[in-house]
Order: sequence, then C-alpha cells, then structure tokens
Amino acid sequence: MADTPSIQWFPGHMAKTRRLITESLKMVDIVLEITDARIPMSSRNPELDKWVGDKKRIIMLNKADSADANVTKQWLDFYKNKNIPALACDCKSGKGLNVFLPMVRNELSDLIERRKKKGLIGRAVRIMVVGIPNVGKSSFINRMAGSKRAKVEDRPGVTRGRQWVNIGTDMELLDMPGVLWPKFEDAKVGERLAFTGAVKDTVVDIELLAMRFLEFLQKEYPKVLTQRYKLENFEDADAYTLLEMVGRKRGMLISGGEINTERAAITVLDEYRGGKLGKITLEKPTE
Repeated sequence: MADTPSIQWFPGHMAKTRRLITESLKMVDIVLEITDARIPMSSRNPELDKWVGDKKRIIMLNKADSADANVTKQWLDFYKNKNIPALACDCKSGKGLNVFLPMVRNELSDLIERRKKKGLIGRAVRIMVVGIPNVGKSSFINRMAGSKRAKVEDRPGVTRGRQWVNIGTDMELLDMPGVLWPKFEDAKVGERLAFTGAVKDTVVDIELLAMRFLEFLQKEYPKVLTQRYKLENFEDADAYTLLEMVGRKRGMLISGGEINTERAAITVLDEYRGGKLGKITLEKPTE
C-alpha cells in the first residue's frame, strides 16, 4: 500500500477568519455551512463547531451531482439522526436548491413569529455562509443572488472581508472568507482534500497522491478502472503498478519504453476533478 502523503497547510488567514466569524455571529440568525458532497466530513473545518457554538445551523452538501447518490443519502440520514438539517444540491446548476429557503424559514419559524408579534415585519433574516475553499460558496451566493456578486476564485489562500448579499426581500447572506485549518490531524483528511483539488497540487507529491487514489478506486469503484482505463487483472496490483498500467494504456511512454508516471498521475487526478470518472464519493459516514 502506498504511504498517505503528508500534507501540511499553513494559511495566514486562520486567526483573522476566526475573529471575523465570531464577531459576526451576533449579526446573523443562522449559519449555512457548505461542504463538498464528495468529502462531506473532510471538507468541514473542525474548528467551526467551537466558533459557531449554539447558533442554529444548516449543512449543505454541494456538488452532489459529482457524488455517489447512494452515499449522499447515507450522509443526509447521518445528519438527520443528529437533528442537524442538511440538504444535497448542485449550486452551479441550481439542482436541489429550491428546498434551502423553506428549510431556513422552518428552522427560524419561532424567531420569525416573535418578530411578527413585535411588529418587526420588514426585518430580513440574516444567514452567515461559511465553508472551506473549493466547496462552491461563490457559486451558491451567485445562484441565490441571481448575479455574479461573489468572486468565483474560491481557491486556497484567496480571502476577502465581510460581504453582505441580498437574496429576495426578506433574506440576506453574509459571505465569509473560506479558509483551511493549519494542520490535518488525520492524514486521510488532507489526502481527500488534495484528491478534490482543495489543496494545491504544488504542496503534494502528485504521483503518490494519484497512487493512493487508484488504490481507493481499486477497492471501492473497480468498474472505473475497467471502464475508463480499460485495465484488466488489477485486483492484486500494488499502487505503483496501477499507475504504470494507466500510463501504458494511455500510451504515456518516454525514451527506452519507460512509462511517464507523472503524466499518468496528473491525468488520473484531472479526470477525477473534471467529472470524467463518474459519480464518486470518497468517504462514508460510518468512518
């Protein structure tokens, strides 16, 4: 088995973002935490529970169109059992987003009723939007606002200050900068974030990362290896052999008949991130 690549990520924005979130909590009624449906747990900042505290929260599993629908249902059941409202959607296409605002109103029904009784009818419900880079926060905000309000460059290291966005007459979104946390306690979390591109490829060993991903496919989605890469008799192959097999099938040869494993690695990861390998979820709630 290939070693799990060691990924350490030290963005300078962690303390600033924590301060921004904790200071802004008193301005909002509910927090929307956007996660990546392909890695629902690994795409959650573990510090967020401490920062948000008892504030009401909704969890969104975005990019559900790229995830395994059966596993997504397991995750929704997992959150339901914990009494955490959750929804699966695809913010780019808008699929599944129609349930979001009714869910917000349902969660805040007591608050909305109290405001009505006090005559505060025109007061907007305020929603804080949080999530690590690459989960699709900008796509969500743009879709809800019906415009290109947020920068879609939601890549690691890009940050910005507080940004309010109106959605309809009675809702406001407060967009928070996306930030990763300083250290991945579980190496598999960093690995899964790297698989999806949430961590820059420049800080990882790309061949080792692709080998680990191919091992995952070998175990969980072997049909991808037969259908996409036309591999045969790979059940007992080690990770490096799998990478070589892909390179050979794709004709990635260099002088002397050697296989260009780096090119094969880049191809495998690019095709996964580009949705060419089908609907794949990298973790289940039982883990």
